[in-house]
Amino acid sequence: MSLSICATPIGNLDDVTLRVLRELGEADLVLCEDTRRTRILLERHEIKARLKSYHEHNEAERTAEVLPRLEAGERVALTSDAGLPGVSDPGARLISAALEAGVAVTVLPGASAVETALVASGLAAQRYQFLGYLPRGEAARAALWAELARWPHAVVTFESPRRLPASLASLAESMPERPVAVCRELTKRFEEVIRGTAAEVAARVAEPPKGEITLVLGAFEAEAGSEEDALAAVAELLEAGAGRRQAADVVARLTGQSRNRLYQASL
Repeated sequence: MSLSICATPIGNLDDVTLRVLRELGEADLVLCEDTRRTRILLERHEIKARLKSYHEHNEAERTAEVLPRLEAGERVALTSDAGLPGVSDPGARLISAALEAGVAVTVLPGASAVETALVASGLAAQRYQFLGYLPRGEAARAALWAELARWPHAVVTFESPRRLPASLASLAESMPERPVAVCRELTKRFEEVIRGTAAEVAARVAEPPKGEITLVLGAFEAEAGSEEDALAAVAELLEAGAGRRQAADVVARLTGQSRNRLYQASL
């Protein structure tokens, strides 16, 4: 019995490892985020396999269904539409359940949008933080920018093309000089990397682009803020819709200022 976590290409179908192809062909069952997407990959490499969907809407149901099969000795491969399952894609629930049941779990690495974007951006560093997808709400984004203003290292995140212009505009307002790269359609025919300061990139991406987006923020040295700066940050979060206590708490954790003092001063 074994569960193999298989990384699939993030764009170019040739960016798949021989080991992953062999596992997909030999597994008793291949779980896919979208069977149509995985079937295209398999047909490209002339592989036949038994496919079954495994996505965010049926993850709990499928885990309960597949776990007994794993325990009975079947060999199951898990894929997502692109990249490695379990990283901003379904899979964590099944992996956890399999490990608890004593099932052998093997990860077959491959293409990574995070590392590809980091290198392509020209902003690669020894230390970086991956955030998954950016928050949707304006207040949540403002709180994140305030937090990242104290994080001097590179940052990699995913974003929806539809929300990208608003997110870039928000970032430019908070940290206009921070180096940024918008990586679009990585490894695909129309791959594009837009580089510049947050203000410059926001001005260039005023309309939603097409394709998958990975956003990279470069390393950035921020000066330590004063109490006056902290109060201004609280005011910005309040204006964006954050609760008063939440705003005071977030800014206090990032600046070292007194939460109670910030809260009282903001009244």
